[in-house]
Amino acid sequence: MKRTQKVSLFKSRRFKSGGYAVLVSLVVVAVVVAVNLFIGQLPSTITKIDTTSQKLFTFSEQTEQLLKNLNENVTLTLIAESGSEDDTTMQLLDRYKALSDKITVNTVDPVVQPKFTANYTSDDVAANSVIVVSGKRSKVVAKDDIYEYDYSNYYSTGTYDVSFAGESALTSAIDYVISDNLPVIYQLQGHGETALSGTLLSAVEKDNLTVNDLSLLALEAVPEDCSCLLIYAPTADLGDEETNKIITYMDQGGRLLLITDYQDAARPNLIKLVNNYGVDMVNGIVVEGDANHYVRGYQHYLLPTVETHDITQPIIDGNLYVLMPVSHGIVKLDQYRSSLTITDLLTTTANAYNKANPNSITSLEREDGDTSGPFDLGVAISETVNDKETRMVWFSSTQFLNDQVNEMVGGSNQDLFLNSLGWMCEQENNISIRSKSLSQEYLTVPDGSANLWSAILAVILPLAVLSAGIVVVVKRRKR
Repeated sequence: MKRTQKVSLFKSRRFKSGGYAVLVSLVVVAVVVAVNLFIGQLPSTITKIDTTSQKLFTFSEQTEQLLKNLNENVTLTLIAESGSEDDTTMQLLDRYKALSDKITVNTVDPVVQPKFTANYTSDDVAANSVIVVSGKRSKVVAKDDIYEYDYSNYYSTGTYDVSFAGESALTSAIDYVISDNLPVIYQLQGHGETALSGTLLSAVEKDNLTVNDLSLLALEAVPEDCSCLLIYAPTADLGDEETNKIITYMDQGGRLLLITDYQDAARPNLIKLVNNYGVDMVNGIVVEGDANHYVRGYQHYLLPTVETHDITQPIIDGNLYVLMPVSHGIVKLDQYRSSLTITDLLTTTANAYNKANPNSITSLEREDGDTSGPFDLGVAISETVNDKETRMVWFSSTQFLNDQVNEMVGGSNQDLFLNSLGWMCEQENNISIRSKSLSQEYLTVPDGSANLWSAILAVILPLAVLSAGIVVVVKRRKR
């Protein structure tokens, strides 16, 4: 009797129905496991969507092009103890690996392999730094290069700004370890020049440019390996021999980036140098009369028109401002060699005017005797000499590279400087990727726009609300 009951139990509808349910469940589980295994093999660019507000893992076109054209193996090794890896850096490394089969990503625990970093540097390597290695050379990307900290406002506000520069630092390092062209920038000294330092020097080095000091008094000529000569904020004039050495260097296809300020003292040799390339300095500082082309309340903090050139195209494409404080004017000579090509980079409006004696002025308002614009604030000059191309860029404000001034326009001043060096050194893909702020962002508004929005918010909008309220009250009373 019991045996019959067991047989009938296995043949019952309930048992068959339950069996089908178990079978279906097993099939579903198997499918889910298979799908997860398959997805796990897909690149992170497909499986992980960048939902961060700052788009930390969305690569720039420069990074994508570099990885697309990568034709040699590069290894990215994160130095971190097991379980202490920075998640953001790890996700970024996975994105690099996903975009190129030439990229290999490793993690090394310095506790387990304490001598590993000694193969690449004699310095201490901080946790969550990355070592980038190719067959040519290696480079350590320190954690401080991945996360940038700005303490400039700490003592006044008690806060500091943090930016994530992982893409900029790693793409630059990859470009460095695979590059066959590592340009050398010589910065002239001996005339009160300002040496590149701090964030500006770091940005130049991140573009894989080597910066060396140069005294022409001690040498017969500009060094042969000079990719670009930088003269930054000289306060005294050049010597006769120095000027001739620079012109000789330029005649052989040299490159010069000149950044100057207004000075009371005459500088005839500096004027001789720039006159040789078809341009001249206007004595004084430029004041802008168009409210849409200066920072509100500061007519000598100029927001010039950015003209079209390879140097300025990224600025134009990004719809960015360039801020040029306390600039002198640049003008073209009435006559210059036909072989020279002079291109405007930054220009004022026709409403601009020049204050010839800025140290004695009592007002920035236009006065009798002020020279009318427009003026150039930046020019690019080229000339082919003996099958070699001479290139020169001249900017007429040294303060435009000040950190605070640069921040006011979101870093575009620094971009302009780096783009100029890239054009000089013929770096077609110079790395100028912006770090992504994890703190507040700055907004620069021209005086004209500021006045318009002030009127809208302070007058027009309240009047509109008041008018609407009056209309509603009148209609209700008529009912």
